[in-house]
Amino acid sequence: MTQYQPGSGPTALRILLGTQLRRLREEKGITREDAGHVIRGSESKISRMELGRVGFKERDVADLLAYYGVAEGEARTAVMNLLERANEPGWWHRFNDLLPSWFQAYVGLEEAAARIRTYEVQFIPGLLQTKEYARAVITAGAAGIGPAEISRRVDLRMERQRVLDRDDGPIFWAVIDEAALRRPIGGTDVMRGQLEHLLELMRQPKITIQVMPFSFGGHSAEGGAFSILRFHDNDLPDVVYVEQLASALYLDKREEVDRYSEVMERLCAVSTTPEATVDILQKIISDRM
Repeated sequence: MTQYQPGSGPTALRILLGTQLRRLREEKGITREDAGHVIRGSESKISRMELGRVGFKERDVADLLAYYGVAEGEARTAVMNLLERANEPGWWHRFNDLLPSWFQAYVGLEEAAARIRTYEVQFIPGLLQTKEYARAVITAGAAGIGPAEISRRVDLRMERQRVLDRDDGPIFWAVIDEAALRRPIGGTDVMRGQLEHLLELMRQPKITIQVMPFSFGGHSAEGGAFSILRFHDNDLPDVVYVEQLASALYLDKREEVDRYSEVMERLCAVSTTPEATVDILQKIISDRM
């Protein structure tokens, strides 16, 4: 489990690169101290590298890969390609003054993902929000923040949504608790527009939306919202993202990811089918009218 507090400032690709280096080291049973000697560094340097909190030198990464027995082949190529991109700034850097460092990491992971599966309890997922709904959500949680900054936060959320329009953008699969669909964020007109927007989005082949209905009662994800991200490089581990009030958890160990994946599978099994999602959205819209 990796926890990123404000101020750590890792980029998404550094996180992925560090995670991959840590996995390769652990598979060989090598200590951080021994790995540090190989790159003429310390145990703490290896720790910072594996957490994505420092830049990576090509020589250091190449030496570590050789020590871990990955001197050639696809695994080495994947890591070295990741290294080339790890220090490149993303579009979201112009919003750095708005984004806490722990969420900067998530935006970068979102951009790099091949598939995103998410469960939401309180709100419509950010990538599916209308501008009006996003403004209402951001305003409600932005005590003491002026209109100009709220507008920039809305712009950031709209910019994030462009990832779903890219040809190489991720498959997006959302399970939304019925409570989020019925909570009147922004008032009747805003919610009606948001629900109609979900119906439009469901026409896109790479977007799937299911609803966890009230009628089902208790279920396996009562602990709260989470997302699971998978990446194009098969050698990169899936990452589970769990947001907290002032930080976030990034879980990448196999047993942690498997646990959340099992919960997601059970959620999908008991939630509405996409066809039934259309029916429930239309019913809620009709009720609001």
